[in-house]
Amino acid sequence: MCGLLTAWPTAVRLYDAEHDPLRERARRGEEVMLTAVVAERPRQVHMSGYGSLRGGTRSVLVPVDVRHVDSGGERIDSDGRVLLLGAAESWAGVLVGQRVAARAELAPARPHELTVAVGYVRGPPSVEGEAPWWQRDGESLRVAFRDVSGVLDEESAGLLPGLVVGDTTGLPGRVEQEFLDAGMSHLTAVSGSNVAIVCGAVLLLARAFRFGPRGSAALAAGALAGFVVLVGYEPSVLRAGVMGAVGLLALVLGRRGSALPALAAAVCVLCLHDPEMGVSMGFVLSVVATAALVLVAPPWSRTLARRGLPRGVADAIAVPAVAFLATAPVIAGMVGEVSLVSVVANLLAAPVVAPVTVLGAVGAILAPIWPGAAEVVVLLAGPGVEWLILVARQAAAVPGAVLPWPQGWWGGALAVVVVAVLVCGFRFRRSRSLFVLLAVVALVLALPVRVLTPGWPPDDWVLVACDVGQGDGLVLATGEPGRAVIVDTGPDPLSLDRCLDRLDVERVPLVVLTHLHADHVGGLAAVFDGRAVGAVAVGPGRAPGWAWRDVLESSSTRGVPVVELAEGDRLVWAELRLEVLAPAGPVDPLSGDTGGSTGGTDGTGDTDGTTVNNSSVVLRATTPAGRVLLTGDVELTAQAELLAATDLRAEILKVPHHGSRYTLPAFLTAVSPRVAVTSVGADNTYGHPSPVTLRVLTGAGALVTRTDTGGDTAVVMDGGQPAVVERGPEPRRRRGRAGELIRPARLARPPPKAGRWPWAPPGRRARRGSSNRPR
Repeated sequence: MCGLLTAWPTAVRLYDAEHDPLRERARRGEEVMLTAVVAERPRQVHMSGYGSLRGGTRSVLVPVDVRHVDSGGERIDSDGRVLLLGAAESWAGVLVGQRVAARAELAPARPHELTVAVGYVRGPPSVEGEAPWWQRDGESLRVAFRDVSGVLDEESAGLLPGLVVGDTTGLPGRVEQEFLDAGMSHLTAVSGSNVAIVCGAVLLLARAFRFGPRGSAALAAGALAGFVVLVGYEPSVLRAGVMGAVGLLALVLGRRGSALPALAAAVCVLCLHDPEMGVSMGFVLSVVATAALVLVAPPWSRTLARRGLPRGVADAIAVPAVAFLATAPVIAGMVGEVSLVSVVANLLAAPVVAPVTVLGAVGAILAPIWPGAAEVVVLLAGPGVEWLILVARQAAAVPGAVLPWPQGWWGGALAVVVVAVLVCGFRFRRSRSLFVLLAVVALVLALPVRVLTPGWPPDDWVLVACDVGQGDGLVLATGEPGRAVIVDTGPDPLSLDRCLDRLDVERVPLVVLTHLHADHVGGLAAVFDGRAVGAVAVGPGRAPGWAWRDVLESSSTRGVPVVELAEGDRLVWAELRLEVLAPAGPVDPLSGDTGGSTGGTDGTGDTDGTTVNNSSVVLRATTPAGRVLLTGDVELTAQAELLAATDLRAEILKVPHHGSRYTLPAFLTAVSPRVAVTSVGADNTYGHPSPVTLRVLTGAGALVTRTDTGGDTAVVMDGGQPAVVERGPEPRRRRGRAGELIRPARLARPPPKAGRWPWAPPGRRARRGSSNRPR
């Protein structure tokens, strides 16, 4: 009956959205003037830094409900929803319910959705009316809470608003990724647990003051409504809000509350209001997890209690286990991964979630009216927040914490089968014994391979190019265990930090930043995290200015000196010697100019970063595997100067500028490397590495490696010659999340220098060398 009653209005809405006049204009890519009402809070779009562009949030997604459209002087009525993509600095401040006008270039949305078009907005919105007062007050409270949370350290200050009110504006990308990998991301996506904690605290307070059922329910309803407005109209929040309202209604009517009818009512009401929630991942996960906690968790907890566990311990074990098993098929099918540490991580996190949420809610209420008291409350919540970060970090660092899984319906169905087999297997005594035996055997076989004698890192590595995406992050062994020199830090702290953890690097006598582009300095904070750092070395360039200020601030706050390298400088460790080869000429420290063009923006002297690239510090390292030429991002001009000034021969070459086409063939020939390491990001839009550059290198007899296809790449000694061990690429996930997949390390040797190689161009003969070992 419910299906018959809801099918007709839902079908009508889907038909109207599919035939909305904006869809046809979106297919033609028209530019229109939209007048619309903001439907949801702006969602941040995180981007990695590259060149002079700083990493972080530069854009936001803003769903809006269109009122009318002006297209070529024609006024078009539309009731469709459009997803706007605009600049964060001008669109991040719009509020739900606010009426705005903006000129947008339309593009098609995905088919069979209520969103009729996507609009790319270049300018700021024209505000045509204020948001409702409750939305304005909610935003003021969120801003005040973010301000008072600043008394904690950066990571805790970004996480606390996410835990309490779902505000992840200041959440560092590293912490967000660790919570995802640990299966704890639900803590920052406010849902039923937060609603239960807030409403439960209000009801307990009302009982303490002897309020009756109706008065208690009224107070809790007011807190519930305010909480939903404060957090935002996310699907999981609305589901929890409707369930809470149904439960409070039962309290008023004197009925015994039941979670399952409340869940059913929430699903029916919300899907009838917005059919698109039925395919929202957050809504589906919320409903599935809640149903499992209602139907399955209580009997499992009672079973554990009958077997001798205290009731509280039984509940603590049953709840995360049931939630994991229920949501694993959905996550596996939609995302293509399963977190194997989720149950343990959530079990360790559970004791502090409620106290942190309650203290955070009190701090949020006090923030706009008594900031001093709010800061005290936030400080009390600080240790709990730090514990959650620690649990997520350690859980995400476990080898194999995230298991890749097939995506789509077949992947979800396969996960359902696996979950069913596990549950049924542990249900019966004989099969339970068999499952325990299989688990022990798997542990015995896997533990030595994955933990005790892992394939990574290889023994006696001398150089590792970390897979940091589109950027450079190189680690040079000094000959002392746990001690290494780092050259460039990539665009992202998380990727570099994991690479250094895998290499067991604990002491860093020197960090060399070849130049200050974001893809070379963005991960500097990771080097300082839990490691002793001697100094940070830079070249004479100081552009872009924001990067130079960040380097100074990050180093000075940790008491690490910043030094400048110059041509001819030499640095020596036990098995590593560095020599600075460039920049050879005087450099304008503000522009990074080595005598090239002037002009441009941000003081870089050019608009495409060429001048800053050519000011890169170029190093020659002497290692047990031979000489290593570290070239930063030098381009044609700097390469020509190096070619004319010095002997460039080296056994190992870090290919300049990620294999850019702006590389002189004569430069590569002069180096004549046996191994050419290319640090490059998968699916980058810059055309790196250039096929022309790769052909020149392979034609010269070099073994070319790439971090986008091989992952972390180590250079080792094998039989007296350099060889390469590749860890294997990490999976590229949906939503831009980086994975953790250990594949068998692969050993490859450079080809011998004498003779013709099968992959050499016709008529091209490689230069002669000393080794004739086969590849």
